[in-house]
Amino acid sequence: MRMKSKVVAILETRAGAHLAELIVRRGGVAMLAPALEEVPDVDPKAIQILIEQWHRNAFNICVFQTGVGTRALFAAVETLGLTRDLKELLGTALVAVRGPKPVGELNARGIRIDIRATAPFTTETLLNALADVKMEGASILVQRFGAANAALRLGLEARGAKVQEIATYRWALPQDTQPLLQLLEALQGGRVDAVVFTNAAQMHNLYAVAEQSGRAAQLAGQLNRSIIASVGPVCSRVLQEYGVTPTVEASPPKLGPLLAALDAALSA
Repeated sequence: MRMKSKVVAILETRAGAHLAELIVRRGGVAMLAPALEEVPDVDPKAIQILIEQWHRNAFNICVFQTGVGTRALFAAVETLGLTRDLKELLGTALVAVRGPKPVGELNARGIRIDIRATAPFTTETLLNALADVKMEGASILVQRFGAANAALRLGLEARGAKVQEIATYRWALPQDTQPLLQLLEALQGGRVDAVVFTNAAQMHNLYAVAEQSGRAAQLAGQLNRSIIASVGPVCSRVLQEYGVTPTVEASPPKLGPLLAALDAALSA
């Protein structure tokens, strides 16, 4: 087995257990240290006001960035009894999606999709997909993911669009940070062979915990002693901002290719 006895740290939360199981099947030792919690951030009153405003001043373009955020938005309008309204309003707008997960959520609800970003499903590929769409004076609604996407907003506003974001969830540190502290100790002791990053925000949070425990100055160097597996270019860019060099990057940015790249790196 390629991963035999290799200690692989996993910062993923939602699919962390599944990823750990796959690593164990390959003979590795999974160290689960969830670094990210998706906290619901839906304000029903704000969504009701949004729908009311939308009826008066239609959005020309609607952008869906994530599956979990798309699902949360529809769950909120369902609670408010406004599902039909949202579907009708979307029917009059150009609908764009960033990746495959919101595609699945919209397809399940019979929502027409006009524009899809191409792999690796980054802000850049989304902006490229919208390159031929007239933006001057356009009103755009963006389903926000766990943090504000300043690059997307600035890219659209630079072309003359007016952008409004709607929050459905936010990223936060898990309430229990003990596994992250244990990971930091293991990194300090050189007991970690690989670290898997599946979201750029995981690095922000790992650094925050390191800072709180007085280990921030050494973190990049300790990570760089291990194989660093990044899920894609957005994640890799943030890692590099912290001085961490990804060893492998998944292409396309999915768990399957990420695991395959990690497998090959550990066997080299």
